[in-house]
Amino acid sequence: MVNLGSLSLTSSSRSSKPMVHISFWIPYFTHWGQSLLVCGSAPGLGLEDVKKGLLLKPLHQGDELIWTGSVSVPQGFSCEYSYYVVDDKKNALRWEMGKKRKLVLPDTLKGGEYVQLRDLWQTGDQALPFRSAFKDVIFRQSWDLKIDKPLGVFQNTLDQDDSLLVQFKICCPNIGEETSVHVLGTSEKLGKWKVEGGLSLNYVGDSVWEADCLIPRADLPIKYRYCKVRKAGELSLESGGNRELSVPVDNRQRIIIMSDGLFREMPWRGAGVAIPMFSVRSEADIGVGEFLDLKLLVDWAVESGLHLVQLLPVNDTSVHKMWWDSYPYSSLSVFALHPLYLRVQALSERLPEEIKQEIDKARKQLDKRDVDYEATMETKLSIAKKIFDLDKNRTLNSSSFQKFFSENEGWLKPYAAFCFLRDFFETSDHSQWGTFSRYTTEKLEKIISKDSLHYDSICFHYYIQYHLHLQLSEAAEYARRKGVILKGDLPIGVDKNSVDTWVYPTLFRMNTSTGAPPDYFDKNGQNWGFPTYNWEEMSKDNYAWWRGRLTQMGKYFTAYRIDHILGFFRIWELPDHAMTGLVGKFRPSIPLSQEELEKEGIWDLDRLSKPYIRRKFLEEKFGDFWPFIASNFLNETEKDCYEFKDDCNTEKKIAAKLKLLAEKSLLLDDEDKVRRDIFDILRNIVLIKDPEDERKFYPRFNLEDISSFQDLDDKSKNVLKRLYHDYYFHRQEDLWRKNALKTLPVLLNSSNMLACGEDLGLIPSCVHPVMQELGLVGLRIQRMPSDAGVEFGIPSTYDYMTVCAPSCHDCSTLRAWWEEDQERRQRYFKDVVGSDELPPSQCVPEITYFVLRQHVEAPSMWAIFPLQDLFALKEEYTTRPATEETINDPTNPKHYWRYRVHVTLDSLMEDKDLKSTIKNLVSSSGRSVPASGEDEKQGGDIVNGSTK
Repeated sequence: MVNLGSLSLTSSSRSSKPMVHISFWIPYFTHWGQSLLVCGSAPGLGLEDVKKGLLLKPLHQGDELIWTGSVSVPQGFSCEYSYYVVDDKKNALRWEMGKKRKLVLPDTLKGGEYVQLRDLWQTGDQALPFRSAFKDVIFRQSWDLKIDKPLGVFQNTLDQDDSLLVQFKICCPNIGEETSVHVLGTSEKLGKWKVEGGLSLNYVGDSVWEADCLIPRADLPIKYRYCKVRKAGELSLESGGNRELSVPVDNRQRIIIMSDGLFREMPWRGAGVAIPMFSVRSEADIGVGEFLDLKLLVDWAVESGLHLVQLLPVNDTSVHKMWWDSYPYSSLSVFALHPLYLRVQALSERLPEEIKQEIDKARKQLDKRDVDYEATMETKLSIAKKIFDLDKNRTLNSSSFQKFFSENEGWLKPYAAFCFLRDFFETSDHSQWGTFSRYTTEKLEKIISKDSLHYDSICFHYYIQYHLHLQLSEAAEYARRKGVILKGDLPIGVDKNSVDTWVYPTLFRMNTSTGAPPDYFDKNGQNWGFPTYNWEEMSKDNYAWWRGRLTQMGKYFTAYRIDHILGFFRIWELPDHAMTGLVGKFRPSIPLSQEELEKEGIWDLDRLSKPYIRRKFLEEKFGDFWPFIASNFLNETEKDCYEFKDDCNTEKKIAAKLKLLAEKSLLLDDEDKVRRDIFDILRNIVLIKDPEDERKFYPRFNLEDISSFQDLDDKSKNVLKRLYHDYYFHRQEDLWRKNALKTLPVLLNSSNMLACGEDLGLIPSCVHPVMQELGLVGLRIQRMPSDAGVEFGIPSTYDYMTVCAPSCHDCSTLRAWWEEDQERRQRYFKDVVGSDELPPSQCVPEITYFVLRQHVEAPSMWAIFPLQDLFALKEEYTTRPATEETINDPTNPKHYWRYRVHVTLDSLMEDKDLKSTIKNLVSSSGRSVPASGEDEKQGGDIVNGSTK
C-alpha cells in the first residue's frame, strides 16, 4: 500500500539533489465522508489532476481539525497548488477561490530539512481584493511599490538546534504610500508588541509581504498580529483576535512558513449610482446617453462621494430595427456594442461644416422628454455613414484599426455579415435567409469578401464597432484613473434571432425558451423568449463562448452584474409555443417518474397531464359566450367533457386564432380577456409531460389553485401536494448546486472583474452557500426581502457580501413606490421608521434621506442607488411625475425602455448642494469616498474625512 500521507515529488526514488521534506498543514472542518486534498503543478501533487492529488489526513488539535500530509522534494523546488474538499472517490466537492498558491524553496536549503507549510483556506471573499475593481481602481497606487526580495528567499539560516526558522507571510492589497508592514507579538523576536523591536516585512510582489526570523522553541506558543506603519509613525493594527504560532507536533520540523492569508482590517465599503446608458442626458449627446458622457458622469460621481457607476447592458440589440429593440437584455450580439451610444461628432476631427450643422440640428430635434429609439438610431447611422464615406480609407488603413480588427475578428466578421444579411433580407430571422440560414466559415468569407459589391456595407459595421470601442475604452480608462468602478451587466439570454444562435446553433435549445419562474414578477410569470442553453454542448470546449463574453466585457468594465444568476443553477424552461410561464419546468431537474407516481397510487396520468375541461368550468368562465368558445376551440370527447382542437392546442395557436376571429368582428368580449381565459383552460393541468420522455412528469406551478386538482379525491391531493413540495424545494438542491459549480467558476476565472449576482425571487437553499463559496456579491432590495413572512428588509442585518439598494430598474423608484400605496406606506412608517404618526403622502427629501441613510449604514459592501432615488433628496428634481421615472415594467413584455433623466449632467455638476449632501451621507456612514481635488495629491481614498 502507498502511504497517501507521504509521497515523493520526483519521478524516481533517487534524485541528484538532496531531498527536502514538505508537510502541508491546514485547519478546516469537513462533513462526514469528506476529506482535504492538495493538488498542484508537480507530479506528486497530481499535475493539476485532482484525482491524483495528495490526500491529507485529519488530526484534532484543541478545538481545531487539522489536515496534514507530506511530500519529499529536491532542493530549489517550486510549484503552484490549491486545496480541495473531496469525497471518498476523490471527486472535488469544493475548492479554494483566488489565485493558486506559490511554493518556492531556495537552493540554500540543505538536504534532510523538514519544512511545514501552515496555510489557511482561501474563501471567495478573500479573493475579491485581487479583482480589477479593487486592484486596478479602488486600491490603485499612484506610486511604485518596489520588490524588496524574491519570493521564497530565506534571509536567516538555522544555526541552533533549539530554534525554529519561521517565515511570516501576509497579503496586504490595500497599502498606503510610505507604509510598511510588521509583525508584533509576545516573543522578543517580535518586539514584545512594540513596533521598535518588531519584525519588519519585505515586499515580494503581488501584494504579498514576508520576512523570516529565528525563534527559540522555548518562546512557543507565540501570540502575534500584523500591523501597518506609516512613515509618520501612525500604526494600524489588524483587527480580530491574536494569531498563534504553536509548537510543531513533529520535532524534526524546524522550518515553518506561516501563510496567514489577508491582513485583517475593517471591511471596505463603498457607494455607487445606477443609471442605464440610454437614460443619461448631457448637452453634447444626440437623443440618448453616449459612452463619452460617462466621463462627465464619473466626475459627478467622484464629487458626490461615489465609487461606482452601474449600467444596464450596452450590447447591440438591433434585431427588429424598431423600438422593440429598446429592450437591453435581448442581444443581437453578446460581443458587439450598441451603435445607439455612439458620439458621431467624435468620429473625425475633420468634419465638414454641413455635417456639423446636421449634428446640431439633430441634437435639438431629438432633445425630447424620453428616448425616441427609432429616430435616434436612424439619425445617428445616417450621419455616421456620411462621415464614414469621407473617413473610411484613413481609418481602415490605420494601425489602430488593424490592431482592433485582428484582436476582434472572431466575432466582428460574423457580426458584420449578420447585419448585412439582416438588412438584405429585411429580417433577423436567419431561418428565412435561404442558403445563408446555415452558417459556415466558407459562406462567411464569401459575404465579407473585399471583392463583393457590398464590401463597403461590411466595413461600415467594422467602422462603427471600432469607434464604439474607442469611445467606451476612453471612458473606462478615465473612470479607472478617477477611482470609479464601471459596472456592466451580463444578460442571462440572447435573442433567438441573433448572431450567436446563427454562428453557434448547437449551443442553444431553439425549441424552448427562457422564462422567469411565476413567483418572480406576477402569477403568470414572464416569458422572456430567449432560447435556453445546451450546457452539455457548451462544456465540451470548457464554455469558450461564455469565457469569450466575459473576456470582452473585461476590456471595459471592472465589475459586472450577472442577470438572474439563478439561471446558472437552473432555468425556468418553456416550450417555444408558450406565451406565458405557468406550464414551464426547471432545467435541469429530477422529474417525477411514471413508476414513482404509480407507486404512490397515481394511475390516471392522461387525466392529470391533459387540460381538464368540463362544461361547468366553461359556463363559469365565459357565461353565455361559452358555446362560441367550445365550437371554435374545443371538441367534445364525451358528454360535457372537452379537449382542444389540433389547430389551437398551444398558447401561440390560440392567440393566432383569436386574432383572426377579432378581425372578423366575431368576439363579443375584449380579445386580451378572452385570450387570458382560454389560456387558463389550456393550463388546467396538474402534471406536465416531458416532451423528450413520456414517462417523466413535472408538477405544474401552483397546482393547488386549479380546478383539475380541486376535483381530485383527498388521497390523490395529499400525494400530489407532497410530490409538488419535494420537486420545488428538496430533490433538486444537490443537482442545482453541482450545476452551478460547473459553470460559475469558469465565468469567474475568465476575467478579473468583480462579480455580483442578481439573486431575487424564489431562492433555492443551495444558492447563497454557493455564492458565498465563490465570492459572488448578492443583491438586497428592501421591498423584496428574502426572508419569508417579512414585508420590508432591514438593511442593518444584511451580509457584507451584498449590494443593498432601495430600488432597481425592474421596479418603481423609491418616490413612486412610496406614493402608490397608502396602507403600505403607513406600515413602513410604523415598522421601519418607528413612528405612529401619519406619514407624508409624498416622498419628501426627509423620507428619502432616511431610507438612503439606512442603506449607506448597512454592512453591505456596496450601497448602489438609482439616480432617480438620489434626485429625490432635493425637491427641485421631483417636478417630474414619479411614475415616469420607472425604467422597466416587468409585467409588460413589450415595454418601451426609453426613460431619460430630465436634468443634464452638465447642470448636475453645477449643483454643489446635491453633491455635498450625497457625499456627506456616504462618508458619515464610514464608507470610502474617492479622492478629488487636493485629495488626489495626497493619494488614497477618503474614509470618514481622513486620507487612508
